[in-house]
Amino acid sequence: MDYENLGTRMKELRIKMKLTQAEVARALNVTPGYISNVENNRTAMSLRILIYYARLLNISLDSLIGRIDSEYRETALDREISEQVHKLEIPQKQKLLKTMKVWMDED
Repeated sequence: MDYENLGTRMKELRIKMKLTQAEVARALNVTPGYISNVENNRTAMSLRILIYYARLLNISLDSLIGRIDSEYRETALDREISEQVHKLEIPQKQKLLKTMKVWMDED
């Protein structure tokens, strides 16, 4: 994603959703001038406002700003797998480990 043109993307999404700058500004509790500055790449939104903007448009933050860095994605996936494994009982963990070893052709 070209972060220098994030405002342009935000403008395109706003127009696609048939929202005016005033409507977006009111929903985000900012001024229409601020929205104009963001859309014209003169200023950047804070993370908090970006999150609210994504919610307003009913899209994920990563889809708004671009693809997630692959290193972060792997870390997030590892964390999710770990969370699911922690929920398992010991017998389920043992079955999972056996399955993983078979799947990976290990003993």
